[in-house]
Amino acid sequence: MPVLATPPTTPPTDPPVKGVGINVANIDPTVSPCDNFFQYASGNWMKNNPIPASEVRWGSFNELADRNNAMLKAIVNDAARDAAKAPKGSNAQKVGDYYASAMDSAAIEAAGLKYLKPYLDRIAGIKDLAGMQKFMADPKAHAGSAWFGAGVGQDDKNSTQYAVFVSQGGLTMPDRDYYLKEDARSKAIQTAYQNYLVNTFKLLGDDEATAKANAATVTRIETRLAKASKGRVELRDPYANYNKMTVAEASKQYPNLNLPLLLKDSGLGAAKDIIVGQPAFLKEVDTMFKEEPLADQKTYMRWHLVSSVTAGLPKAFGDESFRYAQVLTGAKKQQPRWKRMLSATDRSLGEAFGQMYVDKAFSPAAKQRAKDMIENLRVAYAERIKSTEWMSEATKTQALKKLNAFVVKIGYPDKWKDYSSLNINRESYLQNMLATREFANMDQLKKYGKPVDRKEWGMTPPTVNAYYNPSMNEIVFPAGILQSPFYDPKADDAVNYGGIGAVIGHEMTHGFDDQGRQYDAEGNLKDWWTKEDGEKFNARAAVVGKQFSAFSPLDSVFVNGDLTMGENLADLGGLTISYQAFQKTKQAKEGKKIDGFTPEQRFFLAYAQIWRTNARPEYLRQQVQTDPHSPAQFRTNGPLMNMPEFFQAFGCKDGQKMVRPTAERAKIW
Repeated sequence: MPVLATPPTTPPTDPPVKGVGINVANIDPTVSPCDNFFQYASGNWMKNNPIPASEVRWGSFNELADRNNAMLKAIVNDAARDAAKAPKGSNAQKVGDYYASAMDSAAIEAAGLKYLKPYLDRIAGIKDLAGMQKFMADPKAHAGSAWFGAGVGQDDKNSTQYAVFVSQGGLTMPDRDYYLKEDARSKAIQTAYQNYLVNTFKLLGDDEATAKANAATVTRIETRLAKASKGRVELRDPYANYNKMTVAEASKQYPNLNLPLLLKDSGLGAAKDIIVGQPAFLKEVDTMFKEEPLADQKTYMRWHLVSSVTAGLPKAFGDESFRYAQVLTGAKKQQPRWKRMLSATDRSLGEAFGQMYVDKAFSPAAKQRAKDMIENLRVAYAERIKSTEWMSEATKTQALKKLNAFVVKIGYPDKWKDYSSLNINRESYLQNMLATREFANMDQLKKYGKPVDRKEWGMTPPTVNAYYNPSMNEIVFPAGILQSPFYDPKADDAVNYGGIGAVIGHEMTHGFDDQGRQYDAEGNLKDWWTKEDGEKFNARAAVVGKQFSAFSPLDSVFVNGDLTMGENLADLGGLTISYQAFQKTKQAKEGKKIDGFTPEQRFFLAYAQIWRTNARPEYLRQQVQTDPHSPAQFRTNGPLMNMPEFFQAFGCKDGQKMVRPTAERAKIW
């Protein structure tokens, strides 16, 4: 029998208290909370909410994003309708005309390749290595994500300055392993990718034989890049990704890339140093620039340009992209164009669009309540650090210094991005796409040599997500996630601490996970741990890695405990800290039941219900291979299996599936 809240032996004198924030109808009472809490908390919801045909998974994040989308759609439709009346150059005009051009399918079909042709012609006109170097150095060339990534960001070892970075890139499929694995599932995706390549080249005007040859060329070049690329677990080592060298040294090591030209044409001519993320990869690209026939390099460039602007081309191009995505993700149907273009508008004009959104969606009172909760969690985290028995006083002092230095950003930026240099009109969506891409690129490049902008945001206000940035030592919560089911001002504390409280604690814990702990209070990559404490942390983290590597969402598919380490540590730490903060509330102290559940039970139910998710098997396979986040059921059950507070709340006993044996439990904070 399921272990539920114990019913009273005599009829209550007061009617039962009904709550807000937890939907009791989602619970599956046929499942014991001590056997599978994910299924218990959300089993009925999962039965009643199949994945829509146009989605690859469906859960609370999607439900909230859909509610946000309804508001955003109304905003952009109004902006599109009124753009002609809006002052030219205003955010309203730009957002309105961008979205209107994106939705004008008839104009996109009629234009065909007209607006892409000048860029294709430019690639076709490259005559030699010097021409390729000049093309790659031009920030306005729009080469897609070909060959490697380059840009400007904070120097990991000097967070007060911007540095120039070069890193591995150039792949179309999600990860290097998609090119290199030979199992049946990988072969099916590789075949779908080949079809995508061939059919896209045919749409560009190639005959069948030429299209097949060009597809083989792209695959050969990308496979070579894949073999030189580091895997996702290797990329989690920030020290290995930090290889600073002078521009002169880099030019000597990678002569065929002509890095001085790239820097000069990007407005970075003053740079004396460059940070190379993966030197062996860049060495291979340098060799390829010399060895690969120029015609093959141009074919590869042509593909990356075209595949990066699919949404601005006739429908046939998008259809080919989606056929490939179906095999990759299991999606049955393409999302409606309005939904895709809404996302594109958010990505391209996020803070112009975001200003219009927060006016309607996020009150100053909601911002203040979220701030209060964050400070409560900061106090609880400090208590946990101070009482941690395995950490020395020296390391505790540094950890507390870092915790107290956390910068908190809530809802939306204090200073909005200035889009005045960006021109948007209704003539061509493709031109608008390229204009916003160019604006974003130049916006990043022009930071070099200036003071670090600590007011900048890495997510747009409507985003249903949150993040920790180690170089800024900041935790950031966009307005999009500060809504039900994560946060509800009408709900009791248990629900909000189990929901957004766990999210806040999660982002805080990223400052102390296997990667974040390597950055100090100022955001510098610097070891502030004693050797002994570092070893103790790694030993405790390894317990979490082992636990998650044993989880299997599908037959013969296992979670990668090393790839997901940071997120798993953040889930466990975040839930632990939020629970401690919740214990200080009046509700926790009074212990009154709501909907028949104790405050502690409501806390854990709220946590589990934010992770309610149905996912397609194809999506789960891709997630396990490429995503640092574990599948939803393990993000729910994984941390709880280590928490005596959870066992006590639901009366779970040794031997039940949710109760991990004491010797195997993980505990860090």
